[in-house]
Amino acid sequence: MELLVVGAGSMGRWVAETVDAEVAFADADPSVAASAASAHDGRHVPADTDETFDAVCLAVPISAAEEAVATYAPRAERAICDVTGVMEPVVSAMRTHFPDGERLSLHPLFAPENAPGRVAVVEDAPGPATDAIRSAIDAAGNHLFDTTPAEHDEAMGTVQASTHAAVLAFALAADDVREEFHTPVSAGLADLVETVTGGTPRVYREIQETFEGADRVAEAAAAVADADGETFDALYREASVRAESDADATQGGEAE
Repeated sequence: MELLVVGAGSMGRWVAETVDAEVAFADADPSVAASAASAHDGRHVPADTDETFDAVCLAVPISAAEEAVATYAPRAERAICDVTGVMEPVVSAMRTHFPDGERLSLHPLFAPENAPGRVAVVEDAPGPATDAIRSAIDAAGNHLFDTTPAEHDEAMGTVQASTHAAVLAFALAADDVREEFHTPVSAGLADLVETVTGGTPRVYREIQETFEGADRVAEAAAAVADADGETFDALYREASVRAESDADATQGGEAE
C-alpha cells in the first residue's frame, strides 16, 4: 500500500513506522518532510502534490484538520484516515470530501515516545485498506477500542481539556518547596506537571480551544475554595462517589 502521511511531526512519524506501507511525507515545511522521509525509508513530496496514493493519513494540528481533509482527499484513491485528535468535524469533512471511499479516524491517546498505548477508533466507512491500517496498529501492541465521534469528543473534554487545565493551574499556583516536603499526592501532581509542560504550547492551546472543560475546573476550584465546613464535606463526598464510579467503569472496561 502506498501511504501519504500529511504532517511529518512526531505523530506522522509514528504512523509511518507503525503501518506497513510505502510511505511518502508531505508537510508545510519541506525540510521536515525530507527529514522524516530520510528517517523512515520513505520519500517526501511537495505539500501541493498532485500525486495520488492508495491511502492518505492526516497528522496535522487540530486547527488545520478540516482544511487538510478538503485539500488531500483528492490525493486518496482508496482510503483516508486521520490522527488529529478531534473526530466530529473531521469525520464530517471526510464524509463530504471523500464520500465513496474508506474512512477511518484514529486518536492515539499517548505521545509517540510512549507507544504502545490505547487508540480510540471510529470506523466510519471500513474496507481492506483501513482494515490493514488498523491491523498494523494492533500488531504493534496498541489497544484499539471503538467509539463514536460524539462520544470521543465529549470524553476529550474530561481526559484532555479538564485534566490539562487542572495540572497547569496547580503548576501556576504552587510555590517552590524542598523535595522533602512533598507528599505522595503533591509529588504525583508535580510529575504530571513535568509531563504536561514537556510538550509544546500550541498542542495544549488547541485542545483548550477545541474541547470544553477548563471552565468546569475553574468553577469546581472556586467552589472548594469558598466552601464552609458542611459544604466542603459534601463536595468531598461527591468527589469520592465520582472517583469510585470512575474506578468501577475502568475495571469494567478492562474486564471486557
